[in-house]
Amino acid sequence: MLTRRLVLAAAASALALGTTVAAHAADWKTQIPELTFALVPAENAADTNNRWQPMMDYLSKKLGVKVTLRIVNDYAAVIEGQKAGNIHVALYGPASYARAYKIGADVTPFAMEVLNGGIKGYYSVLYVKKDSPYKKLEDLKEKPVAFVDPNSTSGNNVPRFEMNKLGLDPDKFFSKVVYSGTHENSVLALQQGTVEAAFNAWDSETSSTLMKMQTKGIAKYDDYRIIFKSAQIVNSPIAYVNSLPDDAKAAIRDAFLNAYTNDRAAFDKAYDGKYQSYEATTHDAYKGVVDLITFVDELKKKSS
Repeated sequence: MLTRRLVLAAAASALALGTTVAAHAADWKTQIPELTFALVPAENAADTNNRWQPMMDYLSKKLGVKVTLRIVNDYAAVIEGQKAGNIHVALYGPASYARAYKIGADVTPFAMEVLNGGIKGYYSVLYVKKDSPYKKLEDLKEKPVAFVDPNSTSGNNVPRFEMNKLGLDPDKFFSKVVYSGTHENSVLALQQGTVEAAFNAWDSETSSTLMKMQTKGIAKYDDYRIIFKSAQIVNSPIAYVNSLPDDAKAAIRDAFLNAYTNDRAAFDKAYDGKYQSYEATTHDAYKGVVDLITFVDELKKKSS
């Protein structure tokens, strides 16, 4: 009888433990039935939604909760959204992540974009029209030039950093600094003659905003020339808010880091087939970018 009681007690204990474990596993999904993933589009919102929705479907299925795409107007909105806890996961530019870190957004980068060929960095370039007379950045003195966004890495911070090395202040050197809002808009401003040059992101001869625009039929790559190219910039990170439960963060990390393997079609759709994976990363990879925007902030203070 005693043995039977022990067996029954052990079985009851095991059942209770199993129930507790199962309940714990479901806790974060009950607590957070919907996750929001945000990004700033390099193109128009409709094309961005079309490109990224299959990834949202994959993430929703993998995580077991609805993952909603939020397309925001600028990087500041991503930063504020994560500070407020309204955006759980976000794709940052390197500088916008560094900005978020500097102003105290409690977020952690966990994945980095990796281009085909294992390339883990990109560049800031300055485009001019192919038939223009400009051969180097210095030729654009007192000309209007398009930048992207105040928190854009390739579209603002790196250009300012690199120009300072040349002893040039963009706000004084160019006749006008035009913030276009997106990388695509900067190219369109150049195409339409609103500006004489446009800073932009460039990965390689086969991967860039301009190449994507050619694929869509709204720009022709060979109509432009690059007259300036920066040192390599570390690729963009994906970061989540640290207030998420640990098991939720672990599940999100796993879903993103294995996205290419788990649903290659969705991954390729999001990245137009130009990227091969995500790679695990940490804040340490972006310390140099934090130093960069600290430098840029000091420049702004001196010029104000």
